[in-house]
Order: sequence, then C-alpha cells, then structure tokens
Amino acid sequence: MKQSPTTGILAIDGGGTRCRFALERAGKVIRVDSGPANVSSDFDGALAQIHLGLERLCASAELPLAQLAKLPAFVGLAGVVSADIAQRLQQHLPLTRTRIADDRPAALRGALGRAEGAIAHCGTGSFLASQIKGERRIIGGWGQQLGDQASAQWLGRLALARTLDMVDGLEPAAPLATQLLARFSGSAGIVAFAAQASPMELGALARDVTRHASQGDTLAIDLMHQGARYLADTLPRIGWTAGHALCLTGGLAPQYQAYLPRQMQDALQPPQGDPVTGALALAREFATAPPTVADPATRTSP
Repeated sequence: MKQSPTTGILAIDGGGTRCRFALERAGKVIRVDSGPANVSSDFDGALAQIHLGLERLCASAELPLAQLAKLPAFVGLAGVVSADIAQRLQQHLPLTRTRIADDRPAALRGALGRAEGAIAHCGTGSFLASQIKGERRIIGGWGQQLGDQASAQWLGRLALARTLDMVDGLEPAAPLATQLLARFSGSAGIVAFAAQASPMELGALARDVTRHASQGDTLAIDLMHQGARYLADTLPRIGWTAGHALCLTGGLAPQYQAYLPRQMQDALQPPQGDPVTGALALAREFATAPPTVADPATRTSP
C-alpha cells in the first residue's frame, strides 16, 4: 500500500512482559512501549496498557488520538483465544478499523517473513509455529495453568517444584535449589509465593536457572534439557524437518540452543525481525483488505 504523509498503519503487539506499539507513516516508523497485556488473564489491566501505549504513541507522533484511531491497525495480543474476546476488546478500543488476533501470528511473520521454516518462541509464555508448503500451524500458548511448556514462567515454576523435591529428599542438594530456598525463607515461603505469583514473577526465576546452568549446576542443566526436549519433540509434529529454517525467539528460547539436537542447532537462523515487524506486515496486508472485527482464525491455521 502506498502511503501518503496523512495516511499510515498501526501495529500493536502485546504479551505477558510488555505491549509494543508502532506507527508507520510517510516512510518512518515510530515505536513506543507500555506494560504487560494479556486479555485473558487481566482484561482490564491489558486495556489500560493499550490506552497508555496509544497515548504515548500520539505524543511521540504529535498526532491527536482521533486521527490515529482512523488508521488500519493490526492488534495482536496474548490471551485472544476466541472471537468473543476479540469482539469485547474491539468494543473497548478507540480504534475504528482493526484486525484483532492473538500475538502468535505477528511473531511468526516477524521472524520468518514469507520464508518456510519454524519458530520456537519462549518468553514469559511460549508457543511453536511453522509455515511450510503454504500451511501455517501455530500450537501452544495456552497460559500458565494449562501449557506454555519451555517458557520462562514454566521454567521458574519447575525450578521451585524441584527445589521442594530437594526438601523432601528426592533430589540431591544443588546450588540453584539452595539459593531459592534462601530467597523465599524456606519451603513455606516458596509455597506462598507460587500460590499468588504472576507469570512475570515466575518468569523472572528463569534467569536464575540459566545462570546456574552456565555454571554447571546439575539441577539447572536438567531443567534446561527438559525444556529443550519439549521443543525437539514437538517441532517435527508441526512439520519442521532438517533443512528448514528454525528461529528461537523470545527472551528465553536462545538459551536452549546448546541443549537442542545437532540437526536443530545446524538449522538455526536469526529472526528476520521482531513481532512488531510482523505486526506491521500484517497491518499492511489488512489495510488493503475489507474491514473485519476479529481474525476468524485466532487459534488455528487460516
């Protein structure tokens, strides 16, 4: 789509760690951030972060919200698991022409562009995706209680569980477990923390795991192997084979590189772009398509 100085496109990418906004106009891209935005786990909180981000984008672009709101927008947010949620979100947004989906298609498009391959995305949450022979498959991303294997919050939660196994005498002593026990003042503190911890708070513990793994801690190394096994076992089930590109995206996924099978390590390529890049590409496509309230394929292949 050829854009004049008065037109443009808007992209929003929101997940468990932050929400990112991009305005492409007159050949330039302006980006701003706000806080976490998962519309399933905290709809009101996510909506507040979206409004905050739009305010920041208006200030950076020196545009009134009324003008920004008229632009074609692709909105990809964690937690958009149904058309009903997308429609509810649409009703609360000031934007007048949007395509709403979850955050996974933008991450896939950003990492691979239109090339064939697969991605393993492990941030606060996780999902796996591929685009091969014209078919797009996206799996996972079902959240803290039901999925997100190999994600940062999964790794943090598992580290706490294995620490309690050490308390029960089922695991040998390990520096990672000893540190976690000290941090939370014993097993009771771990239980109390886990009962109310947000995905972000659990995900922050993944840094302890990766640091101890790099120092040779056997417990931390075993946890990293467990996450890598999930990736190695599941990626072929969505079409990845040796010879296809593989991208590790999100803050944690690259940490699994050394634990993956050799053929996967050999296939690794840096992402072409980030999820916001992908969201902008999808916004460009949407700008030339008929308006729609929600992406009809938020959880399945198109």
